Amino acid sequence: MSPSRRIAVSELVLSPRREVFDASLLARTERFDAWKDAVNAAFVPLSVASPEPGTFNGSLICQGMGTTHVSEVSGSASQVRRTSREIADNDPGLIKLGLQLRGYSVVAQDGREAALTPGDFAIYDTSRPYDLYFDDSFRMLVVMFPPEALQLSRRDIASLTASRVSGRQGLGSLTSTLLGAMGQQLHDGQVPGAATVSDALLSLVSAVFAERIDPGSPLNSQRLVLLARVQAYISSHLGDPDLTVTEVAAAHHVSVRYLQKLFEEHGETASAWIRRKRLEKCRLDLQNPQLRDRPVSAVGMHWGFTDASSFSRAFKSAFGQAPAEYRYSFSPAGVSA
Repeated sequence: MSPSRRIAVSELVLSPRREVFDASLLARTERFDAWKDAVNAAFVPLSVASPEPGTFNGSLICQGMGTTHVSEVSGSASQVRRTSREIADNDPGLIKLGLQLRGYSVVAQDGREAALTPGDFAIYDTSRPYDLYFDDSFRMLVVMFPPEALQLSRRDIASLTASRVSGRQGLGSLTSTLLGAMGQQLHDGQVPGAATVSDALLSLVSAVFAERIDPGSPLNSQRLVLLARVQAYISSHLGDPDLTVTEVAAAHHVSVRYLQKLFEEHGETASAWIRRKRLEKCRLDLQNPQLRDRPVSAVGMHWGFTDASSFSRAFKSAFGQAPAEYRYSFSPAGVSA
């Protein structure tokens, strides 16, 4: 990511490409300003301050993974703020999750503060002001995703912002471990099964915070963990046209009725979830310029749609355009039109 290149948040969330910024490659006098530009390009409009801008150093690696956008951020002591003015300028309405990898930080939002040490994490909402404090050098993994990706109401999410989750016990430990693995893959430039890992992560995060809302119901979190496993399994088999709810239930040693109930608790049948995920994968492929020569019908077939007509109808119903029209809108001719 060059300091002068600005990328829309929506583009980053959808893009599977890997972007890298390294301030150490620049002259010392240019590093902090370039860092501010890079952070604003990768996330949302932010104010960044440093007690020693002349000696500041930092790096940023980011990549879209399924429905999430994952970044590894490292830097010198600094304060990051998102104010009402910046929200008015650009509010994509995303949730951010910050996992402390090195150093110490404080996440402040909605009258709460979460002090994070390595392994801990917290969520915060880009639609409301927040502050991040880093008193010394740090490294943090930041995951951005739409609020509807969590199996929680927006009201529940608002009650959980800037609340520290320990990465050393329970579901928090499982989630922290998965986040750390995602960060390592991002750092190494190898992100296999990104969509599957993304779905599993979001279900685990949902389980962590559902347990916070109703700590007296361990069954609730157990069901969400099962749902995470089921969704990860489905995500890794979306291209199989013979994938059925019966097969998924058998693979997880539960009845079809129980599986359907598990999904319906979150407002969607298992069949509808499979269909929606397939359509989302098709949508991303149709946006991808590297796949522009692949026929539309082949895109649908790759993700389990065996009939071109039914795929076209389902896609238009979901996104308001036929697949070919949608692809054209992302082509150079369509963008300039």
